[in-house]
Amino acid sequence: MHGLGNDFVVLDARTRPLPGAMTAALARALADRRTGIGCDQLVLLEPSEAHAFRMRIFNADGGEVEACGNAARAVALLHGEAVTIATGGGPIALEPLEGGARVDMGAPRFDWDAIPLAYPMDTAAMPVGWPMDKGVLGGPMAVNVGNPHAVFFVEDADAVELDRLGPLIETDPLFPERVNVNVASLAGPGHLKLRVWERGAGLTRACGTGACASAVAAIRRGLVASPVRVTLPGGDLTIAWEPGGTILMSGPATEAFRGTFDWDAFA
Repeated sequence: MHGLGNDFVVLDARTRPLPGAMTAALARALADRRTGIGCDQLVLLEPSEAHAFRMRIFNADGGEVEACGNAARAVALLHGEAVTIATGGGPIALEPLEGGARVDMGAPRFDWDAIPLAYPMDTAAMPVGWPMDKGVLGGPMAVNVGNPHAVFFVEDADAVELDRLGPLIETDPLFPERVNVNVASLAGPGHLKLRVWERGAGLTRACGTGACASAVAAIRRGLVASPVRVTLPGGDLTIAWEPGGTILMSGPATEAFRGTFDWDAFA
């Protein structure tokens, strides 16, 4: 499945368990585009005692992460009815729509230790920066929307060397759990253009949590008002948020194909 080109291998173990445990090595092997199935993230659906089911997400590098907005829309489309599910970042509510879904991603968190950062600082305008060929990429806002994000507002999102700066910022000691790196520019009233370096996945065509984090950060800075249209390389998402409330993300999701693989060959 994919959401705006951010693609997933979805394993449904809600009623029938997998042949064995999911490991970082197995997730990495399945995600490999040359020798596996190929994906940005592997999504595993499992039973949950507290909610309808549990969604686990593994990045292409095998690391398990807390949340993925595009995957949540794909899972909503797959499930086919409104439901609340468990994730590593907390429960989220899914509602399938024609050709996609709306997801209540919960409330954003802004405290430094909720991001988390290595030490206290103002997350609304962080006094840090990283050198670019021309100037400095600095002054980001940090937001946790189920996973950690640093949002940089720039004149032109396309002009930022995100393929070089992304991995440097992702792994900076300031972010003990690493971080997703967003560069956003104002494209018009209520409209952001966004590129995202995802921790453990790199540059992807779309990042749902990145769109949520960037829209929230732009609303907090007074750059836009809710709802916000966020244009990513793969297409558009609509993000609605009012201070004190939860984030509603709406956008498309697509099932690409179904198939089988030899578990023992990968395990």
